[in-house]
Amino acid sequence: MRILVTGAAGFIGAATSKALLGAGHEVTGIDNLNDYYDPALKVARLATLAPFNEFQFKRIDLADRRAMEDAFIAGGFHRVVHLGAQAGVRHSIEKPLAYVESNLLGTAHVLEGCRTHAIEHLVYASTSSVYGLRTDLPYSESAPAGHQMSFYSATKRSTELLAHSYSHMFRLPTTGLRFFTVYGPWGRPDMALFRFTRAILEGKPISLYNGGRHTRDFTYVDDVVRAIIAAIDRPARPDPLFDPCNPSAATSSAPWRIYNVGGGAPVPLMNYLELIERSTGRRAIIEPMDAQPGDVPDTCAKMESLQNDLGIRDFVPVEEGVDRFVKWFRGYYGI
Repeated sequence: MRILVTGAAGFIGAATSKALLGAGHEVTGIDNLNDYYDPALKVARLATLAPFNEFQFKRIDLADRRAMEDAFIAGGFHRVVHLGAQAGVRHSIEKPLAYVESNLLGTAHVLEGCRTHAIEHLVYASTSSVYGLRTDLPYSESAPAGHQMSFYSATKRSTELLAHSYSHMFRLPTTGLRFFTVYGPWGRPDMALFRFTRAILEGKPISLYNGGRHTRDFTYVDDVVRAIIAAIDRPARPDPLFDPCNPSAATSSAPWRIYNVGGGAPVPLMNYLELIERSTGRRAIIEPMDAQPGDVPDTCAKMESLQNDLGIRDFVPVEEGVDRFVKWFRGYYGI
């Protein structure tokens, strides 16, 4: 198939593109290579895709309507994987309008491109943050997701609703994947694993928000990619049992579906830090900090739907995943 991957220079986007190319698909990747974090890392990810003749890259901003339309016209895509977005809960406090342009306007351009060019299936990234103030763990996709705690999560929840409207009005099959704290080699520098590893190896202190009293359903990047590829091959369909008087929040009478993609078990942040210390062979210097606005204390994904519908099981243990990351980090930075 010919597949468009937005955010192809990103952590998950590059890994997904590589897997799709390895499976024999033609991939067009787009990304604006912004400086939210070091663009050199994004360029290095793209370099891992360069050996594939079936890959082409276009530097495009999702908010650029004309450029997006031109990409759809030229691509002749069968399916779209929409992973491009402005990420980061804390950054959304400082620059909320960046999230409007990328996450809302950008997603609208993707949806319109899918509608006008008869795309067979749109798979897009959402986040565990959409569960907001809910505390009834594990989070179930069938339960309502409201009362978001950050502007980032509000925009991501909005993309789910935008997708539903296109699924309902235009019968465009769309599948949203709610990722839970993705980590692994080539990860984002603003994420805990990257920041903690760098600080430990440089002998610098680590700021632990809320005193480190968090638990997270850490999800290894390869497991996320498996879920994305499985979803691509299974276009969303209307739920024949959908009850409008008692609606599920995960299915619809439209071809629209939501899945959690988690690591299978929550891990206390302090245990996660201990795994990094073990892999680096060094001790962390800890500076306890107050909780950050918008941070969810705990996350845990209910995974039955992903396992039953998409067949995703046997997740990478967090001990193994952390060790793989630290080895990559040392190699990439020559430490």
